Amino acid sequence: MTTETVIEGVVERVTFESPTTSFRVIKLAVSGRSDRLSVVGTFPAMPVGARVRIRGRLEQDRKHGEQLRVESLIELAPNTLSGLEKYLASGLIPGVGQKFAERIVAAFGLETLRVLDEQPERLREVEGLGKKRAAAAGVAWREQRALRDVMVFLQAHGASAALAVRIVRRYGPRAMDLVSRDPYRLALEVGGVGFRTADRIARAMGVAADSPERMQAGVLQVVHDLTEAGHTWSEKGEVTARAAQMLGLYESDGQVQDQLASAIAEAALAGRLVIEQGAAQQGENGAIYAAEVHSAEVRLAGRFAEIANAPAGALGGVHEGIRAFESSARIELGAEQRSAVEEAARRQLLVITGGPGVGKTTILRAILTVLRRARIEVRLAAPTGRAAKRMTDATGLEAATLHRLLEFDPKSATFKRDRHRPLEARAIVVDEASMLDLAMADALAQAIAPGTRLLLVGDVDQLPSVGAGAVLRDVINSGAVPCVRLRHIFRQAARSLIVTNAHRINEGQLPAAAPTTGDADFFIVERRDPEHARATLVELVASRIPNRFGLDPVRDVQVLTPMNRGPAGAVALNQALQAALNPVGTALVRGARTYRIGDKVMQLRNDYEKNVYNGDIGVIAGIEEEECSMAVRFDDRTVTFDATDLDDLVLAYASTVHKSQGSEYAAVVVLLLTTHFIMLSKNLLYTAVTRGRRLVVLISDPRALELALSRHRQEERRTRLADRLRVAAGGWTR
Repeated sequence: MTTETVIEGVVERVTFESPTTSFRVIKLAVSGRSDRLSVVGTFPAMPVGARVRIRGRLEQDRKHGEQLRVESLIELAPNTLSGLEKYLASGLIPGVGQKFAERIVAAFGLETLRVLDEQPERLREVEGLGKKRAAAAGVAWREQRALRDVMVFLQAHGASAALAVRIVRRYGPRAMDLVSRDPYRLALEVGGVGFRTADRIARAMGVAADSPERMQAGVLQVVHDLTEAGHTWSEKGEVTARAAQMLGLYESDGQVQDQLASAIAEAALAGRLVIEQGAAQQGENGAIYAAEVHSAEVRLAGRFAEIANAPAGALGGVHEGIRAFESSARIELGAEQRSAVEEAARRQLLVITGGPGVGKTTILRAILTVLRRARIEVRLAAPTGRAAKRMTDATGLEAATLHRLLEFDPKSATFKRDRHRPLEARAIVVDEASMLDLAMADALAQAIAPGTRLLLVGDVDQLPSVGAGAVLRDVINSGAVPCVRLRHIFRQAARSLIVTNAHRINEGQLPAAAPTTGDADFFIVERRDPEHARATLVELVASRIPNRFGLDPVRDVQVLTPMNRGPAGAVALNQALQAALNPVGTALVRGARTYRIGDKVMQLRNDYEKNVYNGDIGVIAGIEEEECSMAVRFDDRTVTFDATDLDDLVLAYASTVHKSQGSEYAAVVVLLLTTHFIMLSKNLLYTAVTRGRRLVVLISDPRALELALSRHRQEERRTRLADRLRVAAGGWTR
């Protein structure tokens, strides 16, 4: 039971202060209260003696008793001489301890803070302080005061204490100026801030509901959201309709339409949007791009066309290299595989695509043998750490993530490898290329040196990338880049029902059910009701699969579902699986989420400073309740998450199919029900099934399965890369 309240008091003691985060515990002296109140939360440093006003929730903690959890905290000026002395002696100003604090207060009395704010040069009047120390104290006071003013300003305009800390961390002392001039930038630039929060702050600052500033912010937010959904461009009518809804305005109002159209035009004039005409499918209003997305699409098309059209240096000894590979691997390449290797030896840019069991890994190893025998320096990469590790295991050569290959700099959020400092290799091979989004593909293409070969390997029938674009699909569909599509399923792979059913699904056919006995690797369990399906799923993961197949339910089994929300979504499934697999132990509660040591968790966004990326899965290795932080083990390293970062983590016993891209698991349990209607598609089911290596269990409603097989949603992603590539390959770029 918690009670919201507002309390004023004086900071008596700082009980805990994280050296790496803004999580703190302080003791507060409150008038009329005999004991000291514990105050916990994420807020700026408060010196002993500071008088504060706190809005928060009083709660009873099992271990620590009554405490006030901070929602907002504003510092007030000390109103007594002893309070002022404590305040200044707390270490607030470097070089000013108890003795000098007493002298400063003796000199200026209750006017002390006004003097420090308005006439810091008067510190020279304090006996023994000295000219140099007085000047340094004045500078230190101004710096810390500016930061406190920012915190007060942000909280006064609707930001919580934790959010204010995050904003200050992002912008530093410039936060007040930047937010004052453009509060809506918070939604686009500060993690955890949505448009509603930024809009609330803007409205509190006096921004009118129909102001041009708010209209343009709404338009930019909609374009940003549609880009986040995977589209590189949006139609004007969709942008204005969504913006009107988000801003709470009437779309049918002609004046609103005119204002939003003006907002789009102004954003284009300011260089934040690009309006491009010329494609029939865009309609009469043209395509609206975020400026950086438009630039990336144009650049990528031009660079891929250059690489594809560059004269290839034919490699010698290709057939000898193939024979050497066949001898060492003790296999004989099929005609289709041999042709793919020969194409790779001829081309500067080549795509190899195909489903499971068609020999992509074998071909890749053969190509690497040919390249190495020709003394071609090769670098291997993949979009994710797990995909890079699998590439290393499959080839015996080191593979890196694309971020590491391109030497990403988290401070500047840019890649050190680019056209001015290209990659030092004569061939670059990228696996899991279906995961390449527009931004990453553009960064890679710009870092390819003239004369360097590029080989993209991936399964184009999987879901497109999490980020904007459908690069592999567009490159293949353009017809401007050589492509080898592998279709022959090898006999050994054909024995696997996972492989057979993946291809059946890709052709729109129902997967075949395995007998309940024997060594089958694909099972179908029919369930229609979400509650019944969830109970079956928990039983399978917690006991039946581990008992029959000897697999660890946390490490080896991954549950996949089309959606996050709903009774059969990832959130509900994670709660049920946590209760079954990890029900007790040290816990950290964050809103509706409970984390325990041993829980499997997933990162939701790219965090370049931590080197943890969207979709990475780890296990909680430690929890610090007092600090509100935890340590998560990702493969071979441990990363610490503080209170402000915890929103980036969710339980990962179950995840959406989209989040599983590029990963492979010993076993997957896929849930497919009619409640997932909006997300059901053939390529979603195909992607889910191809994540399983040893075992796939499909818990499904037959109606949902048939619906998924009848729908192909890939084409809903709006891009123009294929069009641009065709034009660029003909010697002309838009």
